[in-house]
Amino acid sequence: MTVKTLVFGHRGYPAKFPENSLAGFAYALDHGVEGLEFDVHLTKDQVPVIMHDERIDRTSDGTGLINSYTLAELRQFHLAENEPIPTLAEFLTLVGTHDVQLNLEFKTDKIQYPHIERIVMGMVNATPLKHPVIYSSFHLPTLKNCQQLAPNEAYCWLTGKPVVNAAAFVTSEHLAGLHLSHYQADVPVAERIWTVDDPVLAKQLFQDGVAGIFTDDFVTMTALRDEVMVD
Repeated sequence: MTVKTLVFGHRGYPAKFPENSLAGFAYALDHGVEGLEFDVHLTKDQVPVIMHDERIDRTSDGTGLINSYTLAELRQFHLAENEPIPTLAEFLTLVGTHDVQLNLEFKTDKIQYPHIERIVMGMVNATPLKHPVIYSSFHLPTLKNCQQLAPNEAYCWLTGKPVVNAAAFVTSEHLAGLHLSHYQADVPVAERIWTVDDPVLAKQLFQDGVAGIFTDDFVTMTALRDEVMVD
């Protein structure tokens, strides 16, 4: 086997901690996670915060849209286990110079937050991270906006559908990778698969040599990957 698939903690370590929580991210960093995937929205006062959904209902003790609250207002709510809703700034401070690959997903497929690309990328660029960040989104125009701001970063399109003529598509859209819910053999750039929690599927993907997988249980999947690499 020539390709070592990178294992990303999907929203941190949801198998043990609230998803997209500082506690989950901190545990993952302390236990050697290779990659971290996380989701970014903007508050009403344009502060980047980390949460998957556009609404806070599912993962916090509050209700409503993230962008209907200022950060100060959002701070009155908590995730499970009384965890705060993290800001991007807090997350970047936590990551610091850890040897970890970050995958920042712009959650703009349902709400296109004004200037989110400029605000977020400005914060990331001001942080001395060990590796360049991978940027992804289901919303292709968001990635195009990013390319105009910083053409040399790694941009990856997220989709749950088969990508027809993948080689021509990634060339025309200047993409560094595709983040798919399924494996495709014809992808000429980095191919990362979400969300992989089934060991049988994971083993096959490792053998296929995909660039990365996103998983809710990075500990189990990293151990499995290492076993497969030895075989």
